[in-house]
Amino acid sequence: MINYEKFTLDNGLKVIVHKDESTPIVALNILYNVGARDEDENKTGFAHLFEHLMFGGSVNIPNFDEPLQRVGGENNAFTNNDVTNYYITVPKNNLETAFWLESDRMLSLAFSEKSLEVQRNVVIEEFKQRYLNQPYGDLWLILRPWIYKVHPYKWATIGKEISHIENATMDDVKSFFHKFYCPNNAVMVVAGNVETQEIKLLSEKWFAGIPKGPENNRNLPVEPKQKEAQFLVVERNVPSSMLIIAFHMSDRMSREYYTANLISDVLSSGNSSRFNQKLVKELQLFSDLDAYILGSFDNGLFVVSGMVSENIDIKEAEEKVWFELLALQNDLISENELNKVKNKLESQQMLSELGVLDKAMNLAFAELLKDASMVNEELDIYNSIQAIEIQELAKKIFRKENSNTLHYLSNQNL
Repeated sequence: MINYEKFTLDNGLKVIVHKDESTPIVALNILYNVGARDEDENKTGFAHLFEHLMFGGSVNIPNFDEPLQRVGGENNAFTNNDVTNYYITVPKNNLETAFWLESDRMLSLAFSEKSLEVQRNVVIEEFKQRYLNQPYGDLWLILRPWIYKVHPYKWATIGKEISHIENATMDDVKSFFHKFYCPNNAVMVVAGNVETQEIKLLSEKWFAGIPKGPENNRNLPVEPKQKEAQFLVVERNVPSSMLIIAFHMSDRMSREYYTANLISDVLSSGNSSRFNQKLVKELQLFSDLDAYILGSFDNGLFVVSGMVSENIDIKEAEEKVWFELLALQNDLISENELNKVKNKLESQQMLSELGVLDKAMNLAFAELLKDASMVNEELDIYNSIQAIEIQELAKKIFRKENSNTLHYLSNQNL
């Protein structure tokens, strides 16, 4: 159970406070309701570019890291298709430094040509190194536009292509910032040995004067239901061939999301999972085989992905994967197997509630999705899921006409 209190400033900034007396460290986490799905299809990669630009200095703080390091603090950020998250951890007596830093870049990020050029080059280099010049790096650059037809999940967080970042103008950047990086489009969580009244005073002092921005009224296109199977083969200079089968599934707020997560654990979580026991250890078709869900806010993907063992026909390996998927449709999972994955998931959740930063992030995500109370309700949802629901969802998701199969072949072995 994560206890918390929350309030909202007049400018729309939602603030959540979690008191944890066990640590001298305080986490300040700001989650912005903007990700790659909010970009113009012809100007992608901007949310990720801003992850970098926000560390390029603000009007009153030319070097973001320096004052934080002086007070023993650390910071970082990440972006995905749905959100952008910034966090700072500092000793309790230096908490106000974190408020000063975060408020100044929300109010007055420094838009300099030099900063834009530096961060643009950093992102372009990252695009090349991580996605173009690394084995399997282009996997999601292939998968997303192939699987998604209309929803903006059809491009990766890094962007569709390098030219979109190369051609980004200062006006483009400023427009994106003023639309999304505003108090009413953010959730701030402060977790540590703090009092709510203290955080209210600091929040009013440092954030209340920041003007409210435009309302983020999304009207994203809905991905149509997939009606026929898709199959694709690519060849790359990689050490092993890879099999990927991706299925469309529900959004993050659906009960089916939790059921799908349990299914992924049944298939591939731990040494005793079905994939690992049968297809990796016994039949030795794969050196590793994983099943996972993307966790997307809108309708997402259930993905099966594995490295095919040397001298194994990828088509044979694919058939055996389908055999395991169909087994979930044909037979009810035993209570023992279901309880085992539920217990493992409960242990993982308990671990995610040990650190103040993890708790701050969990509260922020829950509040953005629906309400912070979700952090204390999800375990009950998982525990309430029955074997019949596993079977029914397996029948719904694991259909050929809902499948997208990629044979990512190693030309080293051809």
